[in-house]
Amino acid sequence: MQDAIATLPKVELHLHIEGTLEPELMFALAERNGVELPYASVEDVRAAYQFHDLQSFLDIYYAGARVLLTEQDFYDLTRAYLERCQADHVRHTEIFFDPQTHTERGVAFATVIDGIRRALADGERELGITSRMILCFLRHLSADAAMETLETALPWREHIHAVGLDSAELGNPPERFQAVFDRARAEGFPAVAHAGEEGPPEYIWQALDGLRVARIDHGVQAEQDPALMERLARDRIPLTVCPLSNIKLCVFDRLEDHNLKRLMDAGLCVTINSDDPAYFGGYVGENFRATAQALQLGPDDLERLARNAVDAAFLEPEAQQRLHGEIDAWRARLAD
Repeated sequence: MQDAIATLPKVELHLHIEGTLEPELMFALAERNGVELPYASVEDVRAAYQFHDLQSFLDIYYAGARVLLTEQDFYDLTRAYLERCQADHVRHTEIFFDPQTHTERGVAFATVIDGIRRALADGERELGITSRMILCFLRHLSADAAMETLETALPWREHIHAVGLDSAELGNPPERFQAVFDRARAEGFPAVAHAGEEGPPEYIWQALDGLRVARIDHGVQAEQDPALMERLARDRIPLTVCPLSNIKLCVFDRLEDHNLKRLMDAGLCVTINSDDPAYFGGYVGENFRATAQALQLGPDDLERLARNAVDAAFLEPEAQQRLHGEIDAWRARLAD
């Protein structure tokens, strides 16, 4: 099964590029940019990765992002992630980036997006990994700040494929950002939103009916609401689930307790993703391996998860067909 997972063609739909900042790169960029870190060593950084909820993680996440200052920093960050993708047999990735995390520190929007998109272009040409960029608004900041970020981003619209909503969920309901998402939709952007990780099922309803999202990021709390489960299954709304993240942030106590398989059995379009892998102990391949072992997933489950991600991706039908063809070939090899 481990070999089967290693060669499974994967699509990742829930990945924060700032969350791929490994401690080694954090220290290298801090030295390059003259940024002082509150840690003495890489080991000290990893030791600090003991989170009791989403906010305790975000405090460290935003502190680490301070080392990202130049276009080359964002290029190097993204290129390192893409090389991890290649090792995990990821064929397509749709990455979140949080411009407000950087513009609040005086880093220009152009610096952020140009570094990321240049790395993604090189990754497609040199590694064969296709990609999409999703601009996320920070929900702990104001809706006015989100609207300002959207306006700033419009000159780069050809490089941005969707908008999203992330950061601290509790107390920051999706409905606060409806006007921003209405404007984004008018500009032609599809939408996704984090909802139902720590927040209640009501946040998922708000994301669906208010923000009119195409995907729900996380969504594991939907299980509390039978009517919502029926809606998600009926409308084939994808859930971009992040199992190791959910354990690290204490959404579930153990991976064996995770509800991913129950969501699948209820007919929901579930996918596996890594979220912020540098902080949560595993990229997408490790999320597949650990989840398959803990929940006793078989080849049919793995195939379904992989195909769900292809179907949920912001890709043209021809590209989706090619990826389904790769999954067909993978399944045929398993049968040999």
